Amino acid sequence: MPSEPTAKVVDLPVRGRGAGDSSGRAAASDVIIDIRNLGLTFQTADAPVVALSNINLTIRAGEFVSLIGPSGCGKTTLMRIVADLEQPTEGAVSVNGVSPREARLKRAYGYIFQAAALYPWRNVQRNVELPHEIMGVPKEEREAKAKRYLELVGLKDFEKKFPWQLSGGMQQRVSLARALSFDPQLLLMDEPFGALDEITRDRMNEELLQIWEKTRKTVIFVTHSIDEAVLLSTRIVVMSARPGRIIDVIESTLPPKRTLETREMPAAIELAHRVRQGLKAGHSYD
Repeated sequence: MPSEPTAKVVDLPVRGRGAGDSSGRAAASDVIIDIRNLGLTFQTADAPVVALSNINLTIRAGEFVSLIGPSGCGKTTLMRIVADLEQPTEGAVSVNGVSPREARLKRAYGYIFQAAALYPWRNVQRNVELPHEIMGVPKEEREAKAKRYLELVGLKDFEKKFPWQLSGGMQQRVSLARALSFDPQLLLMDEPFGALDEITRDRMNEELLQIWEKTRKTVIFVTHSIDEAVLLSTRIVVMSARPGRIIDVIESTLPPKRTLETREMPAAIELAHRVRQGLKAGHSYD
């Protein structure tokens, strides 16, 4: 059997404040996610499939980290491992200093899927209340939380609407309000705007930036869009084609306050170029 090809790594320094080394190592005091030597191989009927190989990454409190790479490179799989929805076959992961399973049981993160995953027979407010209802939170308290977070995502007057009465972008805002409602330290966002038209996606990106500014949650964000990754992120993790490896970890040099026009800044154009370099390298093999 031929040996597994190895992706070439872009030999570029990680730049910017607090960049650390290329694995994104940080001081232990502010580490939220710590991934070391992680690998995942799926056993299939004909042959094993190596999905992820030798992943090392540390994510600090308050960071907005985007994972970008070609389809099938393992971006979502890596996020699912952090969420305890997949189990690695090699290496170790910690979330807030505990295992992904313990973090899940402690409800340490909110997960936002590609589709809004709302119950059509529950109105907007009751969809947001659902996690608290399951946890047995008293009715008045869960109603107050739902209203607070619906206001945060700009849906104050839509509490009694049903999902089918909302646009795709509004449905994703309901999903975001639900994830935020139990105040998790960590948000896992799996390409939440990928199915939206470009105009709606731009608006959602601006709104997400505003929400992140207010809450300073730690965010892991999966995307296929270079512009989206550049605009939103404090760091961008570029991954290779399968088996997924980290090709480059890029520290953003953009100012904290950003708008859609920020994408036209020379620094943003330079960041986008570097992401493209990494994606190109991820398709090259020794």
